[in-house]
Amino acid sequence: MKTNFVKIRTATIIGILMLFISCSKDDSTSVTEESNAELTVEQTRLNAETDEATDAVFNLIEIAYAENEEMAGRNSSLFTDCVTITISSENGVTFVTLDFGFGCQLHNGAVVSGKIHLTYGPVIAGTLTITYVFEEFTYNNKGIEGGGTIYRERNNANGNPQSTANKAIEISFPDGLVATVTGTRVAEWIEGVGSGTWMDNVFLITGDREINFSSGFTHYAIVTEALRREATCHYFVSGVIEITRNGTSGSLDFGDGTCDNIAILTVNGEDIIIILNH
Repeated sequence: MKTNFVKIRTATIIGILMLFISCSKDDSTSVTEESNAELTVEQTRLNAETDEATDAVFNLIEIAYAENEEMAGRNSSLFTDCVTITISSENGVTFVTLDFGFGCQLHNGAVVSGKIHLTYGPVIAGTLTITYVFEEFTYNNKGIEGGGTIYRERNNANGNPQSTANKAIEISFPDGLVATVTGTRVAEWIEGVGSGTWMDNVFLITGDREINFSSGFTHYAIVTEALRREATCHYFVSGVIEITRNGTSGSLDFGDGTCDNIAILTVNGEDIIIILNH
């Protein structure tokens, strides 16, 4: 990692898309029901990819801030030598640019490009606000645009660092599909704080979010059981979200703590296995 000092570092909430199935006894409705079931799984997969990218990018920002401001004695960085981090300061305001060039693989396996700009003032009473902006940024072949703010507490009620992100970002898929994501992501850093390495970090994610896809469907979700994000796993390992579409509710369960790409979508008492892509 190349760091230039001129003077003197934020999971989404997960939401899953679905199209609810209507029932009928005639053959033509059965065909429609089968198609709707397939579409439910596909929308769920797309939404999961959106959430995974969103949460991973905020986690990247969180670690970047912590490494630059709070982990002077770190022995293992998330960022590889292909990342250039430039830091400057003026009148008590710090400006950070994470430049990933035209393509850079991080130590967690993610491939990113472009830039992320961070701006923040001094810590006051253990808190500060970080402003973030993406510039031609991509994460695992998904374009990320927009920005927002992150309110960071060094110690929450449990004595852990916590970040609350207000997000208004746009994610572009390689096939041209665009997802607009708005909402709040609260990330409590419960393990690995101050250890000097990113590999043992564990976060609990709560909050809510709405995703609008350019293909015409909208989905709302709220976390009802905190989502557990472990640094060495690409997926949430546990947690539950409540999902609402067209006035009907369902839930998505990420399991019992095992790192895998399987989640269970439950709609009207029916369980559907969802295979999540990285």
